[in-house]
Amino acid sequence: MTIAIDFDGTLVEHKYPEIGREIPFAFDTLKRLQADGHKLILWSVREGRLLDEAVAYCRARGVEFYAINRDYPEEEKGANRHYSRKLKADLFIDDRNLGGLPDWGTIYEMVKYKLSYETLVDRYEAEEPAPKKGKGLLGRLFK
Repeated sequence: MTIAIDFDGTLVEHKYPEIGREIPFAFDTLKRLQADGHKLILWSVREGRLLDEAVAYCRARGVEFYAINRDYPEEEKGANRHYSRKLKADLFIDDRNLGGLPDWGTIYEMVKYKLSYETLVDRYEAEEPAPKKGKGLLGRLFK
C-alpha cells in the first residue's frame, strides 16, 4: 500500500512551527511498515525550511520517505499539468482523523491485518469482561 503520514500531531507532538517530542513508537512502526513493503509518503502542511527540518528529523530516526508532499519522488508542480496536493494514497494516517489518532501499535495492527477501527474495537471489547451490573464507577475501578 501507499500510506500518507502527517507529521505534526501524528509523528511528533503538535508544536508547529517547532518540532514537538516524538510520539511513542511512531518511527518504529513506520520502519516496520516499510519492512512489510509499504511505500510511505510524508504528507504535511510544512513547506520550505520547516519541511526540510521535518524530513531531517525523520531521517535521523531512520525513516526515509518514498515521496514528500507528492505522489512520487520526481513529480514537479511546473512539469505536471495535473499536479495536485491531493495524494493518491491507499491510506492516510493523521491526528485529525475522525475519532483521533489511535496509538501506533493499533495503527500497525490495522494495516498489517487490514482491520477497520470498528473491527479492532469490537475485538478488544470482546476480550474484556463486561462490568457487573449494580456497581458504580468506583466499585468497578477498585474491585
